[in-house]
Formats: sequence, structure tokens, C-alpha cells
Amino acid sequence: MNVVERIQDQLASAPVVLYMKGTPDFPQCGFSGRVVQVLQSCNAEYRAINIFEDPELREALKEYSHWPTYPRLYVNGELVGGCDIVMDLYDKGALQTMVGGAQ
Repeated sequence: MNVVERIQDQLASAPVVLYMKGTPDFPQCGFSGRVVQVLQSCNAEYRAINIFEDPELREALKEYSHWPTYPRLYVNGELVGGCDIVMDLYDKGALQTMVGGAQ
């Protein structure tokens, strides 16, 4: 399986997927930590993938989604965005609906 197929498989494995630096229990950057906190406050079930564990994946994701930074959140296989966008959606109450309705 090539790296793009792995990304597609990961995105298909859960309705909400977070590519982040570190893990939810030990985020390795403040932005990743903030997104984890927001998802937890939404009671979201999500799959977190530590990009530091797979350099090939980390680089391929930049091309796959044309998004340069981490963390990045996907809902139902679609890129939502990074920390700023996630925080804005949360502040507006839209993130709760989005992750709550993810299937």
C-alpha cells in the first residue's frame, strides 16, 4: 500500500480524524493541544494520528490536502482545517454539530 492509499485508509477508518504533532495524551505543540481540548469538550470520538511517527506520511499529507500546517482535522474524509479554523468553528458552535453528526 502506498502512502496515499494509507491516508485514504486512515480517513475511511473513522468519521473524525486528527493529524497532529504528538498524541492526545501528550501533544507536542500548543496548536495540537488546543484542537484536542476542543474535540474533547465536544465529546467527539476521533482518531488521532501522530505525524512524528511516520515522516513519509507527514510529507505526503502536504500534497494530499494542499495544507501546509499541523494539526489538521478531517470530518467524513473532508479537510476542515487547522487550529485557527477549528477554534473559529468551535466558537460559533458549528464544530459541535459537525463532529456530532459525523458518520
